[in-house]
Amino acid sequence: MSRIAACFKALAGGRALIPFITAGDPEPGMTVELMHALVAGGADIIELGVPFSDPMADGPVIQRASERALKHGVSLALVLDMVAEFRRRDASTPVVLMGYLNPFLAMGLPGFALRAATAGVDGVLTVDCPPEEIESLAALLEQSGLDPIFLLAPTTPAERVARIGRLARGYVYYVSLKGVTGSANLDIAEVTGKIAALRENIPVPIGVGFGIRDAETARAIAVAADAVVVGSRLVQEIEAASPQTAAGNLTRLVAELKAAIR
Repeated sequence: MSRIAACFKALAGGRALIPFITAGDPEPGMTVELMHALVAGGADIIELGVPFSDPMADGPVIQRASERALKHGVSLALVLDMVAEFRRRDASTPVVLMGYLNPFLAMGLPGFALRAATAGVDGVLTVDCPPEEIESLAALLEQSGLDPIFLLAPTTPAERVARIGRLARGYVYYVSLKGVTGSANLDIAEVTGKIAALRENIPVPIGVGFGIRDAETARAIAVAADAVVVGSRLVQEIEAASPQTAAGNLTRLVAELKAAIR
């Protein structure tokens, strides 16, 4: 059983909290400390963003985080080193890489899958690779013991939902609104209805992200979803904090979110 599957099984019907941070932000030496700070606050799974120069889905907060990381020379290889370092102290918390296809292609997909698995990665979410084009990568990931994680959107057609349901492992990430990360105007009732419809074709847990910024919203989403994903709010906290206060601030914020979804 994968670490992700084991995580959801251990929750026994409870809701998972999945925080996102960008690897290398605010500087590479802090990433592993911040990952441990997320776990200390109650993170069940960590999504670790691979910084990329030309993002499609990221709003300004996460774009700035990628820019800061790239200025420090953070590469995919360095991100994998960070995961390996995290694993020296934490052998159980699942880690999902979230990024764009180009860095994975540049490393070479077979080599990337092997190196990711060796480092201790549990899943990979490629934002810009549609399910129609990802079957070969998904097969490589599964062969290496990694879960291919897929995005679903409010506009995803039924036939694509069915395809994703056949390919998905670990969980799927439902983008709760039309727009980029950090967007507002989240319609809770609409999201709840959509999740109920998705369950007809999606056999794995459904996590919901985009637009979740506080405990109240997280609690409302957790009524219907299996997991709550929070990214921009946490990255914003890192951006505003000093190097001395960032980890503690993250732990406190994650603890608030976790308490809200229990």
